[in-house]
Amino acid sequence: MNPRPIWTRPRTVVAGALLPVLALSACGSGTSGAAPAGARSPAPTDDPVAAVRKVDSAAALLPAGVRESGTLRVGSSVGFPPGAYYPNGPDKPPAGQDIDIANAVAKVLGTRLERQDASFETILPALGSGKYDFGTGNFGVTTERLKTIDFVTYVNDGQGFAVKTGNAALGKKVTDLTQLCGLTIGTGAGTTFEATLTAQKGVCAKAGRKPYDVKVYSENAATLTALQQGRIDVIMSTINGLRYQAAQPASRTTFLGEFHRLDVGFAFKKGSPLTKAFQVAVNELIKDGTYARILKKWGTSASAIDTARINPSEHS
Repeated sequence: MNPRPIWTRPRTVVAGALLPVLALSACGSGTSGAAPAGARSPAPTDDPVAAVRKVDSAAALLPAGVRESGTLRVGSSVGFPPGAYYPNGPDKPPAGQDIDIANAVAKVLGTRLERQDASFETILPALGSGKYDFGTGNFGVTTERLKTIDFVTYVNDGQGFAVKTGNAALGKKVTDLTQLCGLTIGTGAGTTFEATLTAQKGVCAKAGRKPYDVKVYSENAATLTALQQGRIDVIMSTINGLRYQAAQPASRTTFLGEFHRLDVGFAFKKGSPLTKAFQVAVNELIKDGTYARILKKWGTSASAIDTARINPSEHS
């Protein structure tokens, strides 16, 4: 019998790095529950993970303790489709591209996943303490993160922008942050988006223009609500997430294109003995076609990688 993931029900609605599709009426901070049923994005029904089987050569790369326990603990940031979200509310298991890939890797390795939902910004620090064996949450591979975190890549996503449909403040693709001068940008706490905006905040002054303002949100729904209410002009988030969101008419957002591509990977504490096993497992899924079927299911085929890598350099 194939191992099945153990899912730990969250105590609160998780505040991830990304925006929930159609979550305009989702609960606020400190509440439990989710957007009403009519506001949810239903999950595709096909299950490419079902046929995945253990690969002994990959499982043999796991540390002895993991092979004996048969369990891997994962800190999982559940934000919005297509990455990871609650199609049926937070009292039901999550779904998404990241969920499927992690589950498929666990089956290749012959382990169960003990999944604990956690807020995005808490997962990477918790890896060092040993709270989780690995983390998922659309974690982009950056030079700064590579100082303290090991990664095994599984997709190529990155940074993009979106506006409220009809907003004339930004009517074209953002290729330079000076296009944002004088505007208010909303983004997620602890993300590469926040880091990029903070690091580059001086570009407007250099151009002799009014600086942009950055508002950081821990609750995904709050970011989208702020956009619709005009409290921010633009959102910076993931390419796949914003593209998916813009395809849902009720979200009333327009995707402004790709800004910067980033490899995305499973995150581990520095020096983790798990990375080689995960790399081999992802490459097994690429080789047998499961990987392509998962990405097709979630509409993210454009983010496919040819091979999983350990700690690649950040894209220039």
